[in-house]
Amino acid sequence: MMNRRNTRHRAFDPDPDAPERCCDMAGCGEAAGYRAPRSRETLTEYFWFCLPHVREYNARWDYYKGMSPGQIEAHIRDDVSWNRPSWRLGQRGGRTHFAEEDLIDPLDLLGGGRPVRRPAAARPDVPEGLRQPLDTLGLEWPLSMDELKMRYKDLARRHHPDTNGGDRVAEERLKSINVAYTAVRAHLTAAREADLERTA
Repeated sequence: MMNRRNTRHRAFDPDPDAPERCCDMAGCGEAAGYRAPRSRETLTEYFWFCLPHVREYNARWDYYKGMSPGQIEAHIRDDVSWNRPSWRLGQRGGRTHFAEEDLIDPLDLLGGGRPVRRPAAARPDVPEGLRQPLDTLGLEWPLSMDELKMRYKDLARRHHPDTNGGDRVAEERLKSINVAYTAVRAHLTAAREADLERTA
């Protein structure tokens, strides 16, 4: 029976890519098999140490050395967002435009006399499973397939992530629009087929 050789790198084995050189610790002549970053600013440039000296170096390593408490906090906050830019809540990635149909203001608290969508409970003629999808699409019942498709195309174009610079909120909104569109379309298709069977 042939024994397989285990090629897995063990935790304390020397780095297989280590250069053939001596430890960078002054006065040490041991082979250097372990790397450690030179500084916070040069994390891809390394010292090469033997195992005892890399342990000693790591025990003394302080990533935040020389930074004030404010700088440390700012650095940690940047790490939370992967050092990507962020904006205040409500600015939608720095864009100030919004779709008015996203606002539901039944008491007209914002002023402007915006049209108010009637709550689902006030529309008993709407099929039970379509109340939420119709609210999501901003449509009234009854409606035709053409009206549904036209509204869907408009919302999909408006909320597509490519149109909104990859905005995650727009992406999630588009997902809910797709689910609502599928539900309403399925109902209209089934109703049309039932009508055709009755008239046949």
